[in-house]
Parts: sequence; C-alpha cells; structure tokens
Amino acid sequence: MVATPIGHLGDLSQRSITTLKQVQIIAAEDTRRTGVLLAHIGHEGCELASLHDHNEDSASPRLISRLQAGDSVALVSDAGTPLINDPGYRLLQLAWQSSIKVVPIPGPSAVITALSVCPLPSQPFRYVGFLAAKAVARRQQLQTWLQHPEAVVFFESPHRIRHTLEQLAEMTSRRIFLAREMTKQYETLMQGSAAELLAQLATPPKGEFVGIIESGEEMTQQFQHQQVMQILLQELSPAKAARLGAQICGVNKKELYELAMSMNPQPPKK
Repeated sequence: MVATPIGHLGDLSQRSITTLKQVQIIAAEDTRRTGVLLAHIGHEGCELASLHDHNEDSASPRLISRLQAGDSVALVSDAGTPLINDPGYRLLQLAWQSSIKVVPIPGPSAVITALSVCPLPSQPFRYVGFLAAKAVARRQQLQTWLQHPEAVVFFESPHRIRHTLEQLAEMTSRRIFLAREMTKQYETLMQGSAAELLAQLATPPKGEFVGIIESGEEMTQQFQHQQVMQILLQELSPAKAARLGAQICGVNKKELYELAMSMNPQPPKK
C-alpha cells in the first residue's frame, strides 16, 4: 500500500520510489496519472493494472492470484494514501483472507496535511469523507455530526462547496477551515465562519476541498451531560437524577432536569 503525492511530486518518499521500482505489478486507480508519476522517477515500462471503483470486485481476485504465484504488487491511488476515500478495500480484504503479507508504505494524506495546518481546535476529529451529493441527505449528515463534540473533517467538490457552506451557515456558528490545491502552486488555506468563507471563495471555486469544522466546547459539555443523565436515569427518577447529576457536572440541577425530561426517561428499574 504505497502513498503517493497529493500534488507536489517532491513529496514522494524514497521508500515509495524504491518499492514502486521493485514490484512486479503496480495496481493503479488511474494508470495514466500513475504513468506520469512513474515517468517522474524514471521508471517506465513496468506492468500496470487498473483497479478502481468500477472494477475492484473483478480485478482484485486476479491480483491475488498473481500474488499467490509469487509476484509482488504495489497499490496506489490517484493521490494520497490508498483506501482513504479511494478504492482498494476488496484487494486488501482478500489479501488478509489469503494470508498474504500486507505492508504499508506511509506518506501524503490530504486529511492529515490539512489537519497539520488547521489553526482551529480539531482534536479529536471525525473523518467522514465526501459529503452526500444531494442537499437533503447532506443536511441530515451535518445535523448528525454537529451533535457531537469532535471536529468534523470532510471532502467536498468545487461545484458543491458553496451549497455546503450555505447549509452550515444556517446550522452552526462553529468556525470552519478550508484547504484546496494543497502542496500545489495555487494552494489556498482559509478559516472563518461559513458566511465569511462564502465571501472569500472565488466564483466558481476550483479544486477539491478539505473542510474541517472546529470541535465544539459547548457541544462537548452537552454531550457529557447527556451521557451522565442517561446513566443516572436508568436507576433514578428525573428529579433525583438531576440533583445528583448537578453535583457531578457542576451545573444547575434545573438545567439537567429539563435535559432529563427532554430525553423521555423510562421509569427507573426496580
């Protein structure tokens, strides 16, 4: 599993170069893009096998047969670390099932690269990949993730980023970090509220985006309060649970009583 540059070809590690030159087969999401990378390192004429979302189920068993015959295979995606929102899971699964040795060759990842320069609170984080294409489904996703305290890391396409920011502007005051074209000539990093970012975006935006919604301290406290009350309500009435929960959480018992009632508590166990 060989990580490849997300933009700047100079980010390809020496270990990745050595591995790509030594294997018998390179399984690539896009053989043309991989061909450019191989030409950059002076490795042309090697066997390339296409492995992408639409042929993964049929291509993976063939590659496993080659591995069992003694060949070595390097899996690469278009850019970044394989399997991080890229094909290859079926091949990896079959390799483990067949007791074939799997070796990670670490390197660039758009997720980690964006997190490394994000000035907003982003630990811990929840990586959710590409958001849903349809607005209703995307709103439901965001509503679910924003209920939790973790920072949310997502990918978004250039033709949907404005719609996503418009939805976020209606849903949260949490700040957002956007990164596009990372490690490339026109690398752009920006932060602010959803409304502020909308004002900064070029029209139309270009390049895929990595977005990071900051972690929410208020949401963290609310999440912790809910966890405490869920446990207490298993044994106590809402009033008693609120009184004890207030001592544990250091908040007003009225606040926790209202929270308890909103949770539709069942009668405590006898």
